[in-house]
Amino acid sequence: MIVAGLISGTSADAIDAVVAEISGPVERPPLQQLAFESRTWPAAERELIEGLIAGQGDARALSRAGFILGERFAEVAIGAISSTGLALADVDLIGSHGQTVWHEVGEDGSVQSTLQIGETAVIAERSGVTTVGDFRVADVAAGGQGAPLIPIFDQIFLRPGADGSGCRALQNIGGIGNVTFLPPRGASATPLAFDTGPGNVLIDWAAGYTSNGAQTYDVDGMLAARGRADGDLVARWLAHPYFQLAPPKSTGRELFSRDLAEQYREEAAASGLTAHDFVATVTELTAASIADSYRRFAPMPVSELIVCGGGAHNPVLLARIEEQLVRRMGRRIPVIRYSELSNVPGDEDSKEALCFALLAWLTIQAAAGNDPACTGAIGRRTLGKIAPGRNYRQLMETVWESRA
Repeated sequence: MIVAGLISGTSADAIDAVVAEISGPVERPPLQQLAFESRTWPAAERELIEGLIAGQGDARALSRAGFILGERFAEVAIGAISSTGLALADVDLIGSHGQTVWHEVGEDGSVQSTLQIGETAVIAERSGVTTVGDFRVADVAAGGQGAPLIPIFDQIFLRPGADGSGCRALQNIGGIGNVTFLPPRGASATPLAFDTGPGNVLIDWAAGYTSNGAQTYDVDGMLAARGRADGDLVARWLAHPYFQLAPPKSTGRELFSRDLAEQYREEAAASGLTAHDFVATVTELTAASIADSYRRFAPMPVSELIVCGGGAHNPVLLARIEEQLVRRMGRRIPVIRYSELSNVPGDEDSKEALCFALLAWLTIQAAAGNDPACTGAIGRRTLGKIAPGRNYRQLMETVWESRA
């Protein structure tokens, strides 16, 4: 089955799209990436997204944004499909995470609601391909966090063999950071996943501030490299209540917000830090929060850390994570970019979009896409809402024939 996957992460910097071929048993389906495309959000759409995340706009603005973003998702999906030489009629399914604009976490850590926009019906209409979206809400309805949803991909394709000496940590660093701990197959410990806290979101804001808007992120960590991190501020910021919560837990830009970044900047200025020192200090906070969450919550000793997402391209951040792991775990743990692994699907940039292609495929197979041990849901659930495309009848016939 040919499946496209779409995601715009919490950084809201670009739409990532993959095209993949998926087949076989739901327990371990072979997956081959055929194409990957990343397209930066146009300025108007990014401004719209940022405003909604900040709580600006009424019901009309939110409704219209869903349709506008749906058009953009459809364009990127069609472009990625075209790059493979396939026709739209050759594609069976599209899975779209959409764009998160709200993830409401209560004082007790439970998720009250979550909202991803980018109308799947628009994607299905423009492409003619049946589209699955809104993956998170079924898990939330079942008492879960609705995040992370990546563990299903990690468990299928990345779990270490039974001869492993410790667990593998899969760390995604997008706007928000999330980790999946994968014990070796056959170990008594079970996989565990949660949001570690800020990934790039505070670093991006600091980069924009320091460069007077010329940079939307810290390219190659060069701004942080020109500064000096303040350890006292990092320790103070690590006292944030989110870091103390035990998993399952999730967060978003509602908590690690523009307002919080501004507060941290003011604290940095009051401590005599330069703008570059501020970038270095929030970079250190991301590294320290990741390492400290491993110290607190890893189900068994961590043997290696695999990094994906935009943060994998920041060498300064990766170096600081490695040093923070030494400081907090008492030993050096290899930090490896996802693309350095062999025999795994995709790379650090395409992995999340591949996951949502996989989740859509699981949905159409009536298979579960969540792991209650990771999200806190009361049980395994088939995720997503289906927007039928012009191929819907043919798709259903194909699915049923394959299960006969």
